[in-house]
Amino acid sequence: MKRTWSDHAPLPLRLMLGIGLAYHGFPKLFTAQGHDSFAGMLQGMGFPAAEPLAWAVGAFEFFGGLMLIAGAFTALIAALGVIEMAVAMFMVHLPAGFNFMNITGTGPAGPTFGMPGYEVNLLYIAGFLALVIGGAGALSVDRLRGEGEMFEPEPTPVRSREVPERAWSGEPRPGHEMAGRRG
Repeated sequence: MKRTWSDHAPLPLRLMLGIGLAYHGFPKLFTAQGHDSFAGMLQGMGFPAAEPLAWAVGAFEFFGGLMLIAGAFTALIAALGVIEMAVAMFMVHLPAGFNFMNITGTGPAGPTFGMPGYEVNLLYIAGFLALVIGGAGALSVDRLRGEGEMFEPEPTPVRSREVPERAWSGEPRPGHEMAGRRG
């Protein structure tokens, strides 16, 4: 199968979404303050088993982000990412409105910000869905494993090349029983 530049289209998505996930997962998984803060937030929101859930989310974000960067199990990680972003959007960011930059006022040092809105959640969801639909693309572990696309592209039609009449030998061509008979 011939590869084209469009085979590389998922690469920027994989890199940026993977970096974003890993960046947000790192403190939840590897720093006491980040983990405790996130677990406390989950507990305050009423999630059951907040401590193990904080570990699970941190592990998914950090290691899932690395897997996206590598293009490994891309459709699965992206589908889980859609679920995570939907939960974050409805449980945390929806009350703040759409705009990511939620300016709540102005102080002596400049603007003050509140909880970000759900704009970025929707951008993550759109990117994850693009990877679920389109696959990991080129330069990915999934492609090496033979699972680069969720949906196989339709083959490009090949134009048939008929033999020009001047090259006809007078013998009937297959499917043309009347060829060669004259009047």
